[in-house]
Amino acid sequence: MATARALRRFLDALYLAGGVIAGGFLIAILLLIVAQMVARWTGHVFPGATDYAGYCMAGASFFAFAYALNHGAHIRVSILLSALGRFRWWGEVWCFGIGTVTATWFAWYAVRGMLVSRRWNELSQGLDATPIWIPQLSMAAGVILLAIAFWDHLIRLIVTGRHGITTDLMDQAQGE
Repeated sequence: MATARALRRFLDALYLAGGVIAGGFLIAILLLIVAQMVARWTGHVFPGATDYAGYCMAGASFFAFAYALNHGAHIRVSILLSALGRFRWWGEVWCFGIGTVTATWFAWYAVRGMLVSRRWNELSQGLDATPIWIPQLSMAAGVILLAIAFWDHLIRLIVTGRHGITTDLMDQAQGE
């Protein structure tokens, strides 16, 4: 039981870290936009600023996915699940199963794509000529974190009967 509690604390801290990293990427976007504005006002050019902002947006999105899932911020099919009545558990297993398979498949191919880009030394097409595997790394790490979160919730649902999403609004409305 102590091992399970330690694992739970570790996973929750991992999802929180993903959310914090996503917030860091959002701050980086703000700083890039401000730097680009200052460069324009002073008559200078900040080459690649829009590319870097796009990379940061991808990083923010992918790192936030697991944190958002863990806090019930993703769109779920709660209305349909509620209509299933006593078969709701089966519907939740189905939904988490599909989400788990999809996230795991996406994580596998995100890592493969990043490794191929690194092996071929692909560069971005913008003025910055950034090795493309660097922004792909944040996408791959974020989607791996999402796959871990889906596996976590699926296994928890099967073992305990509860998925562990902390603030699903439909569940709160029904008093579950």
